[in-house]
Order: sequence, then structure tokens, then C-alpha cells
Amino acid sequence: MSEGRGEPVILLHGIAASLYDWNRLIPDLAGCGYRALALDLPGHGESFKPIEPEAYRIEILYAHLERWIGEQAGEELLVLVGHSMGGYLSLLYALRHPNRVRGLVLINPLYGPQQLTPLMQAVRRRPAVGEKALRLTPEWLMNILMGWDPSKPADFPPEARRQIANDYKRASPHIVYLTRAIPDLTPLLAKVAVPTLLIWGEKDQTLQPASFHRLAQLIPGASTSAIPGCGHQPHIGQPTLVNHLTLDFLATLG
Repeated sequence: MSEGRGEPVILLHGIAASLYDWNRLIPDLAGCGYRALALDLPGHGESFKPIEPEAYRIEILYAHLERWIGEQAGEELLVLVGHSMGGYLSLLYALRHPNRVRGLVLINPLYGPQQLTPLMQAVRRRPAVGEKALRLTPEWLMNILMGWDPSKPADFPPEARRQIANDYKRASPHIVYLTRAIPDLTPLLAKVAVPTLLIWGEKDQTLQPASFHRLAQLIPGASTSAIPGCGHQPHIGQPTLVNHLTLDFLATLG
């Protein structure tokens, strides 16, 4: 998906999500003179879905992303906006291509397996159980379970819950294997040499919120914004605020 004209802003979703995560941000980026580019990563949304569990590794997704960026943006300077696993891929790209990246916006980003909450650690240790659960859980139940967020005063709106549930059911159940072997980026984070905005929900139940405080200390000069009462998906639960923070940050890049 591409919308708008101007400097490219790459939007990267998390595990079990899709490019539809960015439905609220894309029009705002385009309206402010940026070219918003979003994709469905392999195994997600409408992208191809390998049938072998071995194909679901971060490095394979990263290689696909690297090719796609080359096709879509050539040698242009980029801003990367990544949520959760998309944050991991954004960090990896910035570390490997520091001269291509003008800025990073990281939303509840993954950067190492130690961030996972106990429930997610259990899924990581026994991915076959998580795979079976994804196969068997009907979409109506997924709507209830996966569309909920601790944001107040209300849960996600119905259309957002429907999209989240639909994305889970469209994704390959093998996506659970992506958490099996996540290389820890912690030792490399001090080398992130681009302006970075870190946004997170303080009630994240997927990644431990304390891990974002540590990330803020590890990335030199990172700007931070913790959102009270918000969970793992602030770009969906609090889109107006996240969009405002993102656009204000982009404006500082000149």
C-alpha cells in the first residue's frame, strides 16, 4: 500500500497483524506531505504464507522487507515506524543501514526475548500449542479475546476489534514460531545512531513495560512517550495521540 507524495515513511506491523493496523496513520502522513508505505509481512494479511514452520524466522522476514524497501524506495532516505515485531525489524534495518534511515518511531517494540510476559514465554516454549489454538479459535471468539485492550474509557471500537480478529485468522498459524529464536538486539542498541521516538502503552500484556524504560536508556538520545492506561497497541487504542506524537517527531527531522 502506498499513499501520498514526499519522503517515504515505512510502516511495519507486529505479529498476527497486517497493514490495516495503520489505517488511521496513513491518511495523516499523506496529508502532511509524506509517502506512507505499508506491507503485509510474509505469513500475514494478504501476503504469501509458507507452509513450513521453519520459514517463520525473523531473518527471513527481514530479508523480504529489505527487498521490498529496495523496490519501493530505491536509495531514498527513510523513516521507519514499527510496532512490536515491526519495531524489531525497524531496529535491525537501522543497525544494518544507518545511512538510509533518518528516523525511527518505535511503538511497543520488540528487541529481545526477555521482554515477553510469562504467558508469551509459555507460547514461545511450546509453539505447537499456540499454533493449534490459532487454528481452532473461531473468529467471533478471537474478536472478544484479541480485540481487547486496557485502554480507558472504553475498549477498542467494534471495527478495530473486527479487524484484529480477522487479521489473526488470516495469518498463518505458523506465525507463533517467530518467537522461538529471536536474536537479542540489546548488545547492539547503543549503536542506533538515528533520531528515535519510543512510544509505549504502560499496561502492555504482551511485552513487559519495564523493558521499554530500559530501551530508552540504551538508545542514545531517544525521545519517549509512555501512554497511561494503554496496552500493547496504542496506535489502535489511542490513534489520535500516537499520530500527533509521530507527526511532531517527523517535523523535527527537518
